[in-house]
Amino acid sequence: MAGIVSVSQKDLAQRRQKIRRQRQMKAIQAIWRTVAISGLAGGLLWVALQPIWVLNTPKQIVMKSGNQLLSEATIKSLLVISYPQSLWRIQPNAIADSLKQQPTIAQATVNRRLFPPGLNIEIQERVPVAIAHNPNKQSPAGLLDATGVLIPLEKYKLVNPRIKLPSLKVVGTPEQYGSYWSQIYASLSQSPVKISEVDGQDSTNLILKTELGNVHLGAFSPQLSEQIKVLAQMRSLSAKMDFSQINYIDLKNPASPLVHLKPTNQKLNSQTP
Repeated sequence: MAGIVSVSQKDLAQRRQKIRRQRQMKAIQAIWRTVAISGLAGGLLWVALQPIWVLNTPKQIVMKSGNQLLSEATIKSLLVISYPQSLWRIQPNAIADSLKQQPTIAQATVNRRLFPPGLNIEIQERVPVAIAHNPNKQSPAGLLDATGVLIPLEKYKLVNPRIKLPSLKVVGTPEQYGSYWSQIYASLSQSPVKISEVDGQDSTNLILKTELGNVHLGAFSPQLSEQIKVLAQMRSLSAKMDFSQINYIDLKNPASPLVHLKPTNQKLNSQTP
């Protein structure tokens, strides 16, 4: 029995020694990991603080709209950045937010570029759907997108110099039609009848210029979609009458559309040389 006890105590002593060695190894490994991580972090910090990681000029910024690279002049006009500036102090999200404040830009993504040092910026332009005209001014007030944002024409040309102007014209001021424009355009864009102009100067009577003639819709209301559907059905009138005789079409009540003809004397006067 005494021999068995002696062997057990020796075995326990070896196990304790083994556990101590394992703990010592783990402690040494933890120290080396800490030293390695600290060294790596310090090295990265040293690299980050080197003069090479500085934004010195707009030439270091690459800005794209789709597949199109924007010019340096355009970048300067869209960005407000002081030079020189550490690349690490620049806040990409803040720059993206400032770009989205521009009337020409709907979305923006900004990322730092390490090699070569600079910024990569991708923007998504607002898509103009109409030309806005102020009746008191000869030149266009700007462009409208589908949501009613007014885009200055010259600023849009900076971003997209090859812009193709939309064919739809809107007359009035944004104060007169702005709050309804997104709903108006959503209905008009579904119309099979060609619409060339929207006159929103009179809040009690929205007027459309169409291939069928002028159309009076009355004050804007949720029945606009129904009015556009009735207008499409009236295209069949072309087989029954000359549209040049129409003064205007009254769709204020889409359930009972009215066609107002030009007075005979007016028609005769228009034919007089």
